[in-house]
Amino acid sequence: MNLRDQLALVTGAASGIGRATAAAFAAAGARVIVADIDHAKGEEAAAALRAAGHHAEYLGVDMTDRASIESFVARVLDRFGPPDVIVNGAGWGKTAPFWEGEQAFWDKVVSLNFVGPMQLVKAFLPKMIERGGGRIVNIASDAGRVGSLGETVYSGAKGGLIAFTKSLARETARHGITVNCVCPGPTDTPLMAAVPDKVKDALIKAIPLRRLGRPEEVADAVLYFCGEHAGYTTGQVLSVSGGLTMAG
Repeated sequence: MNLRDQLALVTGAASGIGRATAAAFAAAGARVIVADIDHAKGEEAAAALRAAGHHAEYLGVDMTDRASIESFVARVLDRFGPPDVIVNGAGWGKTAPFWEGEQAFWDKVVSLNFVGPMQLVKAFLPKMIERGGGRIVNIASDAGRVGSLGETVYSGAKGGLIAFTKSLARETARHGITVNCVCPGPTDTPLMAAVPDKVKDALIKAIPLRRLGRPEEVADAVLYFCGEHAGYTTGQVLSVSGGLTMAG
């Protein structure tokens, strides 16, 4: 796939699926903006891409803070212009019974996984519409498609992101902008590393392919939606779960 000279913005790109996605776009020739709240890891990720001969730069953003998002967008537009590709990869959650959740936790989960991506896209869309094209990919979760035990608020936020994807795809199609969604299943990321081994073992037994996904496999799905072969594909939701979820 050739994305030479395209500008790809990836949030949550300092680690896990976001970092793998940034690397995939860089390898395809895109200029990559590594966006993340973690300054040290973000700078390291961008530096690693440059050391490999790619074009990458880190810019910090807090996807739970509207002012931070607005400042970030202004910096991107001033230095690079509107992105050709936006990947909303930042996300976070933790497992706990719904009735034990506190408002501050709910607010963070909903802001990071749903409201922040909407704010980011809204800020860039006028310039993308003016240019007449672009690709947006939201990384949601199979939790948002079928639910997940102990992740009720996270599932709700990711479900909202899936619905947002479909509705926005209808609105932006006339402007040449496609909007699609990738839903990872259990994936070998730093967040998964914090899950107890007993839970991971149970997950792996439930997955038909009998293993966790790799961040690079999710990144490949994101990359597909942004390449020439997906020019007629919009409003779609692709599960990358090893067969764990096959309905919906």
